[in-house]
Amino acid sequence: LFTTPLATGVPFNWRDLTPVQMLALDQFVLWVNADSPHKTAKDYFDAVKAAPPNSMKMGGTGSKQEDQIITAMIEKAAGKKITYIPFKGGGDVAVQLVGNHINSTVNNPIEAESHWRAGKLRALCVFDKAPMPYRTKLTTTQAWADVPTCASAGLPVDYVMLRGIFMPPGATPDQVAFYNELFKKVRALPEWKDFMDKGAFNTTALSGAEFVDWLGKNEQMHRVLMKDAGFLAQ
Repeated sequence: LFTTPLATGVPFNWRDLTPVQMLALDQFVLWVNADSPHKTAKDYFDAVKAAPPNSMKMGGTGSKQEDQIITAMIEKAAGKKITYIPFKGGGDVAVQLVGNHINSTVNNPIEAESHWRAGKLRALCVFDKAPMPYRTKLTTTQAWADVPTCASAGLPVDYVMLRGIFMPPGATPDQVAFYNELFKKVRALPEWKDFMDKGAFNTTALSGAEFVDWLGKNEQMHRVLMKDAGFLAQ
């Protein structure tokens, strides 16, 4: 929504659509291999700061998108460059980390959950302002709720990704209201709660002026982050 227009210069952005509703926010977790010497987010952050430039390897999905933006945020906080290696999808990224071909990833919870359950990966922190609320134990010792926020664990970075609904330009208020009411009913379903639990989503929902305000602020945040990282279209 934000990164493609900013990185590619396509002649449209979210303002050309009709915002309807934020359904949820997707989380990013800092992952390392279960055998990694980095036991905490602070351990990892200190290692990045102490390592020679570009010696630490971060795997992620795609280029100039969310995973690489988070990597750039970590670089900025640490004052040290990290080698970012793009892959086609989150599954590939997790496999590379399990194989110890990279030092870390920032996969969404659902992309690495099975490897976490199997004891192959370690979750160091979540890039959100509050811990995840999900308390069902997924490993022998941890639930998503046991994963600290990155900022509280010594890595001063937070970032979440929108999961939302938009309509074409020119949609009427009545049409938008219809879909807002529809998604209000969807969010009340037990299947929706199960989906939120499985993906460990941040269940914040916004519509109307609050949603538009959030979009504007997050577009500007991405513009600043991507400018600092050299990702903006020339």
